Amino acid sequence: MPWVTDEAPTTAELDSCVSCGLCLPHCPTFRLTGDETASPRGRLAAMSAVAADASAVDHVFAEIMGFCLQCRACEVACPSLVPFGRAMEGARAEITAQLPSRGRRVRHFLLGRVLGMRRTLMLGSRLIAIAQRLGVDRFPLGPAKRLGGLRRLPLRGRRFSGAEWLGEDPTKGTVALLTGCVMEPWFEPVHDATVEVLRRAGYTVRAPAAQTCCGALAAHDGASNEAHALAAKNIDALEGFDVLVINAAGCAAHMKDYGNWGSRDVAAAAKDVTEVVALLIERGDLPELAANGERVAVQDPCHLRHAQRIVDEPRRIVAAAGYEVVDVDPAGWCCGAAGAYTLAHPDTSAELGALKAAQVVATTAKVVASANPGCEIQLRSHLGSGYRVAHPVELYWEALRAVDYSGRS
Repeated sequence: MPWVTDEAPTTAELDSCVSCGLCLPHCPTFRLTGDETASPRGRLAAMSAVAADASAVDHVFAEIMGFCLQCRACEVACPSLVPFGRAMEGARAEITAQLPSRGRRVRHFLLGRVLGMRRTLMLGSRLIAIAQRLGVDRFPLGPAKRLGGLRRLPLRGRRFSGAEWLGEDPTKGTVALLTGCVMEPWFEPVHDATVEVLRRAGYTVRAPAAQTCCGALAAHDGASNEAHALAAKNIDALEGFDVLVINAAGCAAHMKDYGNWGSRDVAAAAKDVTEVVALLIERGDLPELAANGERVAVQDPCHLRHAQRIVDEPRRIVAAAGYEVVDVDPAGWCCGAAGAYTLAHPDTSAELGALKAAQVVATTAKVVASANPGCEIQLRSHLGSGYRVAHPVELYWEALRAVDYSGRS
């Protein structure tokens, strides 16, 4: 049968593809396989066949859609401006509706429900912290291998939601901070750096207590009902702020699309932290530090480079921290993390992760800047010891704090 949900790809979206093939060289899965069905053009053709009732939402269709990384590199190359990311989310929502499975239900429960349960996440994170200290993260047992890519988690994490941090200039006003789902228990230093840099620029930072997971992972996986529920909760908590700062690229990309999930106001307020901090540096609200002679390789998360079209800003921040910027990959090829993709397609994810790690090694830099948590975990798990992966704003705050400790000039 054709589409049955309101989330399905529209005729206008599908007809905007002219099958020119310019997307093919930019698609990681097509480059790996050479298979037309593993390309954006092929996937859109499969969607069009279902829309025309010439094909069905069956297991073959689900495999074609499921193999996509949703890196959205095709959107940058597309002369017809096909909204591929939205069409893919709609196609996967159709698969959820028409082809229910136990595995999909479990995945959607984890991505759409558990990620919104703050206490459950905190408890799970504490168990992971214990496992890390016992060396369980080194066991080669399926998903447990990914624990090796996590930072060392605290046994008792701090809660950022519900807090407010006063800025150094009361005239600058207040900005909101998205604390997210795994960012709060797994990436405390990134939140700390975000808050302190914004405070140093003068702004008061507020993290509303009622917020939750942004819903990006649920939306990408076709769990549209769960994604709408998470968005509704965030809209209630975050509407009314002129600026909403988000320090995970995937979350920022999704919330900039909140106009499709219930609030144009939240979508307009959503800003990736890299664009905010780069602008503050450019305006002189934050200082540029002297060169320190160290090199930092900059990796471009797909949802920063392709979805948000943010490329220069992370490099601007790293350079302002005093580092020499080294490009990992000017084309910004996907690292293979892609949200839950590692769980669904571990072999392809590992192949792409190894390729990205090899690109980092080729730079000879030992520090890597990445502005997305999934990419950071993927890079760390494939690079191993001897390399540090950190958020660009984290690197900037550390450099700025070091200057503050030695006396401001």
